[in-house]
Amino acid sequence: MFTTTVASARAEEAKTYQVTGPVIELTDSTITVQKDTDKWQIARSKGTKGIADVKVGDKVTIYYRMVATEVEVKSNAAAKPAKKDK
Repeated sequence: MFTTTVASARAEEAKTYQVTGPVIELTDSTITVQKDTDKWQIARSKGTKGIADVKVGDKVTIYYRMVATEVEVKSNAAAKPAKKDK
């Protein structure tokens, strides 16, 4: 049963994406790369692997996952209209 739980948790991880380009800015909390005409700013942490030797100008491939930081409900199509009293 423990093995099944671990397998299920792995299956639910967010998809990994990647972006490749030269580093144009590097801070303690972000790394920014140029991708065609777009600048991609990706958050990073002390635990980000491979960041120690990166410097501005290096061509890198960044692997990242999208993480929701907030959800704002715009409409609730599933909600039923309130009943009117007669």
